[in-house]
Amino acid sequence: MAGPSNSDFASTTIPSSYLWRLHRMLALYVLGVLAFLGTMVWAEEQGLARHWIGPIFLFTTVMVYAGIGVYARTSNPEDYYVAGRRIPPMYNGMAAAADWMSAASFISLSGALYLQGFGGTPGQPGGLAYLLGWTGGFCLVAMLIAPHLRAMRLYTVPDFFQVRFGGRWPRILAALATVVCSFTYVVAQIYGVGLIASRLTGVQFEIGIMLGLGGVLLCSFLGGMRAITWTQVAQYVVILLAFLIPVSWLAYKQLGNPVAAVAYGAQLGKIAVLEEQLLESSAEQEVQDAYLRRAELLQRKLAALPQSLDLERAQLAERLRILRAERGELSDIVMASREYAALPRDADQARERWTREVAENLERAKPLGGLPRHSQPFTGDLDGTPAQQAEYQDARINFLALMFCLMVGTAGLPHLLTRYYTAPSVSGARTSVAWTLFFIGLLYLTAPALAALVKYEVMNNLVGVRFDELPAWMGQWARVDASLLSVEDMNGDGRVQFGEIRLGADLIMLATPEIAGLPFVVSGLVAAGGLAAALSTADGLLLAISNALVRDLYFHARPRRMVPEQRVILSKFALLAVALAAAFVAGRRSSDILPMVTASFSLAASAFVPVMVLGIFWRGTTRQGALAGMLGGLVVALYYMLSHASLVKAWLPHVLLADGLWFGIQPVSAGVFGVPAGLLLAWGVSWLTRTRAPVPRPYGPL
Repeated sequence: MAGPSNSDFASTTIPSSYLWRLHRMLALYVLGVLAFLGTMVWAEEQGLARHWIGPIFLFTTVMVYAGIGVYARTSNPEDYYVAGRRIPPMYNGMAAAADWMSAASFISLSGALYLQGFGGTPGQPGGLAYLLGWTGGFCLVAMLIAPHLRAMRLYTVPDFFQVRFGGRWPRILAALATVVCSFTYVVAQIYGVGLIASRLTGVQFEIGIMLGLGGVLLCSFLGGMRAITWTQVAQYVVILLAFLIPVSWLAYKQLGNPVAAVAYGAQLGKIAVLEEQLLESSAEQEVQDAYLRRAELLQRKLAALPQSLDLERAQLAERLRILRAERGELSDIVMASREYAALPRDADQARERWTREVAENLERAKPLGGLPRHSQPFTGDLDGTPAQQAEYQDARINFLALMFCLMVGTAGLPHLLTRYYTAPSVSGARTSVAWTLFFIGLLYLTAPALAALVKYEVMNNLVGVRFDELPAWMGQWARVDASLLSVEDMNGDGRVQFGEIRLGADLIMLATPEIAGLPFVVSGLVAAGGLAAALSTADGLLLAISNALVRDLYFHARPRRMVPEQRVILSKFALLAVALAAAFVAGRRSSDILPMVTASFSLAASAFVPVMVLGIFWRGTTRQGALAGMLGGLVVALYYMLSHASLVKAWLPHVLLADGLWFGIQPVSAGVFGVPAGLLLAWGVSWLTRTRAPVPRPYGPL
């Protein structure tokens, strides 16, 4: 699905013959995907082992993407950076939707809705804020940003800052901000790649990262934006099928209607009834008491440090010695060895870990395992006690803050804005945004339905099952990563209670086919869809970072004599280095996917959007104002985030960090403070440094 040659376009109008050729190729590709799925279903019915299905899906899809990348390879700068500015709006919308879905939207969004309900919680703002913020952000892109940037015929977002404000420093600062926010985002995608690849193939998480990374590099390394665009079109088809097939089956199974977005409302009432039953269950109360006792034990151990750590280490060592001396069961020896190896190294590490575990156990000691009631607007009660009212207000404030950051951040993400540089015209850029909203809406309207249907399935069919009758998929996912799924018989009754089930946000979508009882082929398809979502976004992010490092920093800081083709080659090697660095950071598993992605939106919103909008619509914006706005917004957002990061708090004096939460807003929504700071600084410094003659726009009227 490679793009046309330059000779195909004498103007910004796309030839109808070329459009028909693209439509024909897309139809053949969709038929090929469906034929492949049918073949895999037949093979599974004929006895194809499950441990072969995952690798086949991984290898086949990655090879298809790589084949498109090889076919669309280029060294032409116009093709490499902006796909020759000749992508039809519908296909640009498909590519942008695939670029946008990412591991966060595909893997984690439904999980966030499952865990946080529709309104989120004070400590975990989210729920529908993700859907509203991300969707609303594209309206800002269409109205404020994309057409104006396309009119300037630029290559990267930092290009705008130099062309509009002049000088080197606006471009350099914009390039550095691009690297910071995009690298945070790409680490989350590489984490998703490793998670899915390890589940598909059974290999270790770190090896799964390297397997998926090969697919990323084959697409973006060879053909730049041209190859990435057509690869993302192919990936969107896989994403769409992988998302809709399992949720449609689950809706049909529960409600007799496969249109999940329309039918799932009936399940909300049933979930409310099940929640009432769980709140009154004595078995659930026993689980809550058990978690509370565990939290109290950990608190006593914290108070007795470092002696408590020495005592626990001595007890485990003695237990290991006895097991080995008495030739105990191998499984018991292995488990004891793992517990011993997992002990904190010193008192400081023990204090940090046990403090975190105390908070987790206290949270799970709450009703419903600490989860909010699914259809409740916000946690707490506006008409309840003062504490409940404060909790309600905190949840509402954080919901609105997160929605603001996601909406404004969408309008500032460099890799997304570059996508609209590839449109053939200004009107094509606007139409591309409309197509993007359509293709994203097909999936986003279904995400709340998936969360509700899975929660009903868990509450109705999994709660009450004996531990020795648990489905095999639960043990398989627990082995991939214990933070994704864990079930522990806290009250010792031999049956699963809702409070004993811990599901991670990154698991819900990937495990939906197994929860619904679908053939394992559908699980392979969902994993392939998640892989496609992570790969498509990683492609665009890596290209944005490498272009910022090479084109915007290396060559413009010190102009060098190189032909354009040599610059493209250097960008490719920078892309490789960034990909390896992101893989290293992702391998540390320092956070879940959704918080990392959310942080990148706050950073992009703070660094880019205030100055970009002022630069487009206010002639009085000066270079000094732009620099102050970008730097101030980024610094404020970073400061607020890092002040609440455990690693930073351990190294810096407390007096240098933010003293608690500002207005109760969580760190991931730091853009609430960064955006106003950037806007006020840009306006104030521009007003102080303005000249009599206004700065002319670098482009004509749209």
